Amino acid sequence: MDILSTFQILEKYYQPTMLEQLGNYTPFQMLVMTLLSARTKDSTVIPIVKKFFAKFPRVEDVAELSQEELEKWFFKMGFYKTKSKHVKLLCQKLIDEYDSIVPDTLEELTSLPGVGRKTANCILAYTFKKPAIAVDIHVHRIANRLGWVHTQKESETEQELIKLISKNQWINVNRLLVGHGQTICAPIKPRCTECSIVTYCNYKKKIL
Repeated sequence: MDILSTFQILEKYYQPTMLEQLGNYTPFQMLVMTLLSARTKDSTVIPIVKKFFAKFPRVEDVAELSQEELEKWFFKMGFYKTKSKHVKLLCQKLIDEYDSIVPDTLEELTSLPGVGRKTANCILAYTFKKPAIAVDIHVHRIANRLGWVHTQKESETEQELIKLISKNQWINVNRLLVGHGQTICAPIKPRCTECSIVTYCNYKKKIL
């Protein structure tokens, strides 16, 4: 199990994440786009949020929209009704409790409507440049297939990876594994013959 070597190989095939492509956006905009990206492809989210924030750039602008208006903007995304509700509530809480400023701690971020640990850790890592491991379904799946962890839940995976990986590499967990999971290491019928890190993979050994 050589995690650093795995990262070095994946780096060669790496494509920037949505949060890196749109890294010049404000912390508020980054937070909303991360919330919206759950169970939705970046290729769907990016054009929508570009148009949306060009028209409604500030917390106050978005807060003035009704949930129905938000749903019209976000309807192409999975769970758009729930996401629209959370965005509406999130904006109001930011205004009421944080002077419209996105907080930069895990505890405060996860107190916001619709913001779980994965979203909060993405914001800490990509927006505030703080050490954080954002574990989504791709990270959870690949970390288990590689034998780095043996966990059932994403929250367990996060805690185990924190123990295994040095802080200066934490951001690479999400940054490198998510793209690999989206393109090669699929949940069903992974493209093992095209995988650059297959020699490190326990999953491949099991199916041979």
